[in-house]
Amino acid sequence: MSLSKRFAKLRVDDADAFDGGVPTELAPTSTLSSIQQQVQAAEQASAPISLPVTAGNASEALSALKERVSHALYERLGSRITDSSMEESELHQFVKDELKTVVDEEQVPLSTGERQRLTREIIDDVLGHGPLQRYLDDPSVTEIMVNRADQIYVERHGQLFMTDTKFSNEEALRKVIERIVTRIGRRIDESSPLVDARLSDGSRVNAIIPPLAVNGASLTIRKFAREALTVEKLIGFGSLSPEMAELLRACVLAKMNIIVSGGTGTGKTTMLNVLSSFIPASDRIVTIEDAVELQLQQDHVVRLESRPANIEGKGEVSIRDLVRNSLRMRPDRIVVGEVRGGESLDMLQAMNTGHDGSISTVHANSPRDAVARLETLVLMAGMDLPLRAIREQIASAVNLIVHISRLRDGSRRVTHVTEVQGMEGDIVTLQDAFVFDYSAGVDANGRFLGKPIPTGVRPRFTDRFVELGIQVSPAVFGAQPARSR
Repeated sequence: MSLSKRFAKLRVDDADAFDGGVPTELAPTSTLSSIQQQVQAAEQASAPISLPVTAGNASEALSALKERVSHALYERLGSRITDSSMEESELHQFVKDELKTVVDEEQVPLSTGERQRLTREIIDDVLGHGPLQRYLDDPSVTEIMVNRADQIYVERHGQLFMTDTKFSNEEALRKVIERIVTRIGRRIDESSPLVDARLSDGSRVNAIIPPLAVNGASLTIRKFAREALTVEKLIGFGSLSPEMAELLRACVLAKMNIIVSGGTGTGKTTMLNVLSSFIPASDRIVTIEDAVELQLQQDHVVRLESRPANIEGKGEVSIRDLVRNSLRMRPDRIVVGEVRGGESLDMLQAMNTGHDGSISTVHANSPRDAVARLETLVLMAGMDLPLRAIREQIASAVNLIVHISRLRDGSRRVTHVTEVQGMEGDIVTLQDAFVFDYSAGVDANGRFLGKPIPTGVRPRFTDRFVELGIQVSPAVFGAQPARSR
């Protein structure tokens, strides 16, 4: 009903009310007041209702448009999206041109900001890593964990946070996973439902899909630092002390065999990079990894990477094969990214047969556990060796264990620098040179105030420093015994 019609009706209603017995002296005032009140009500009722455009409504509309445009773009691109003959820059420009055409054909009025956002998100979906791209570009994010298409967590400063980012569906997540693994010549399907891969910047990727992943495909990306962490930065973070860094530098120069131990995500590879930075530029280095992660600064480096079996179950080249082959490559140093199987026996034998200065990592909860784990890994080589013989191999091959822990405040600290002294009976004897001082407590933010401190015990291998003319300050080993946890 229009405003004029409502106004006329009001007049009729008031006239009827007046005829119905309203006192004459009150009628004009009462009628005027009633008319004014009802006109105001009519104006409010007839006014157009303004529905606020919520972020949810706008997001849903943009998501629907994005889905239509993406589908149309994939149809226009066809096989060109996987054409390896096209340069990356050429492919990007081609996709941008086609995308502009598709968006124009939609004839949907978009602001400049909305158009830019739509273009960016679709290009990320087609050429990048979809909704994960923003976290890959964020330097504060160190790890991305996709539990399923609609549940994504990230790690910042050692703490986990759930995000509001989601994949549109399971298929979109699978496309990102397949794009990652196919770029490095690997595959993921029902016959091979899990894979370790890496991004172009070196970030480590693990993907697992149904039927092994019950809730849908899962993806974990451990980001690769754009700038290699140096020993100075680790000292600044509190992960190392200057005295500890001086001792580690002397050990590398003296060609000590070093094992870096620690749990998952504690920074073993980072420490391996730092230790490798002390290797003289004149040494020939051979690195062996499952997925290339090491950032060695030297020029004389040969990088080897293992290869899984093909679809026919053939062509596998294991870490153990590469360790054996590296012995024929005249290496001065062998750096194994991680020993997790029978290759540990070949690594120990290499350390014991003239390839001093080798470095590797192993998963363990303490230096003593690292020795026990090496024993177990050697047994996985399938050789029927007595336990004492294995322990003798470890005691003679490994000189130093550097153990890293991830503390409950999220920080990663070197908690032990431990010398492997030899054998006493059937036991491998260890002696701590540095331990982390937990007794210093925590600050108001829950961050540990302690730091690695010397135990006051001078390692036996320091005699080798003297023979080689390597100078180490006496203050490195301290004089006060440390209190260990």
